[in-house]
Amino acid sequence: MPRPVIITCAITGSIHTPTMSSYLPITPQQIADQAIAAAEAGASILHLHARDPETGRPTADINTFRELLPRIKQATDAVINITTGGGHNMTVAERMRPPLDLQPEMCSLNMGSMNFALYPMVEKFETWKHDWEQGYLEGTRDFIFKNTFLDIETILEQIGRGCSTHFEYECYDVGHLYNLAHLLDRKLVEPPLFVQTIFGVLGGIGADHENLQFMRHTADKLFGDAYEWSVLAAGRHQMSLGMTCANMGGNVRVGLEDSLYIAKGEFAKSNAEQVTKLKHLLGEMSLEIATPEQVRQRLALKGADNVKF
Repeated sequence: MPRPVIITCAITGSIHTPTMSSYLPITPQQIADQAIAAAEAGASILHLHARDPETGRPTADINTFRELLPRIKQATDAVINITTGGGHNMTVAERMRPPLDLQPEMCSLNMGSMNFALYPMVEKFETWKHDWEQGYLEGTRDFIFKNTFLDIETILEQIGRGCSTHFEYECYDVGHLYNLAHLLDRKLVEPPLFVQTIFGVLGGIGADHENLQFMRHTADKLFGDAYEWSVLAAGRHQMSLGMTCANMGGNVRVGLEDSLYIAKGEFAKSNAEQVTKLKHLLGEMSLEIATPEQVRQRLALKGADNVKF
């Protein structure tokens, strides 16, 4: 009997900008409302970034997080997962500040430094809502997202051990899986590992089914039964690769951070719309979805009562 599928929903992220979709949540109220609706639709993990409520620019401002997180916690039992990726050009210290202060059950953790290129999006727009957007995207032509082994070790020590927080290990290419295996060998991480394999970001592995199978095979070889597998596929590949993963016994991440669309040429009006579609597709395959309590048991999380918000 297949285990219930864990649905993660990434609510707003730091990739898309306000010009790209009017449905992208920006303010703390909008982010909280969409997160709550996504949880009600079936998401058991909510992956969260924050944005400046005036401009929509990604922010690590602790007060912004403190405004949105209690609203979500009070309204839903979903696992709250705070980014340590932040936004482009944030320092590691800036990215760590919110989870160190708020001590959530989960955080994301990018498993290596990498090119993280968003600049091709610039060609799709002639005008912008805010003056920061075009330069933010264009700047990724000469940008490396920095997560060295020292950075990762620091995050694991201070947030992982220090706050009893577990991680969504974001693996954008096969080398990231080997980085995680290295840390497992050194006992700097402990099972069960929640491994989020990511496809379709320029600078990482491409979004096709052969790569998905290759990443799955490699993860099985490295981690055996010590991990939970999940797939995040960017843009138009979101549902097709996600469903392939679910059919292979894995879990799925959706959300407006990863794709602004619900179908070809049609904007998703909310994160909940994507979760609802995924839940329907899983149901057509006779797959159940995991509850937050099941997720806490499977990932050995500390529980919602042990956070600082």
